Amino acid sequence: MGLFPRFGGLEPERSPDAPRKTGLPRLWQIVRRDIWDNFRAGFLALAGCLPFLAGMFFAISTHTVLLAPLAGLIGGAAAGPELCALADALLRGLRDDPITGWGAYRKAWRRSAKAALLPGALGGALLSVQIFLLFHAGALQMELAVAAALVLGMALLLGLNLYLWPQLALMELPLGVLIKNSALLFIGQLPRTGAALAFLGAYILLSLRFFSAALSLLPVTNLWLPALPALFLIYPGLDQAFQIEEKFRDGAQAPENP
Repeated sequence: MGLFPRFGGLEPERSPDAPRKTGLPRLWQIVRRDIWDNFRAGFLALAGCLPFLAGMFFAISTHTVLLAPLAGLIGGAAAGPELCALADALLRGLRDDPITGWGAYRKAWRRSAKAALLPGALGGALLSVQIFLLFHAGALQMELAVAAALVLGMALLLGLNLYLWPQLALMELPLGVLIKNSALLFIGQLPRTGAALAFLGAYILLSLRFFSAALSLLPVTNLWLPALPALFLIYPGLDQAFQIEEKFRDGAQAPENP
């Protein structure tokens, strides 16, 4: 008996003639087939986020508001290249790219590392301020509406990042175009965006509720486990906007705007 449940019979996972599954069977097929590539990329992405997490812990524990954006800038810049490389690894599985492994990861990291620094830094600074204010909501005597607005802002930032990192993994674009495309895709694919955010929100809440168990499993689940289903949910919208699979089949570069 295998570790994961099976949907349907055995078939060549990478065969171009095999019909593509859909829904949960398709997701599980990707999990089983690409588990090592996704785990490695997710683990390195988690390692890239450690400076951000350490900086935020220090800023919150010392109640130093000025440290929060600084920790976000530095930590976000450190995490950006790894998050982009994780998006590239997950996209390869979603489009059934046969070129995987450590060599593909290193190539993707080198290609996008420099471009990922600025969006990572800006996103990290914004997120760090939101987290710091939320943790000090009681001390600041923050009204419920303001706290709810902070949570909503974090959800919007997370939703934009769902679209930003895959774009950066696929093509070279100015930051302004990346943000504009992410906003258009966020709104244009709102049902899929909402489903992805709902999944991530439930994952975060469950992790906080069962923190000890989640922390002990973190080296295994790292960032690939929440990221893959979320990207799986929005992938049809990305493919429709950028013709990912058509360009992949043709061996050409994707267009710049949705």
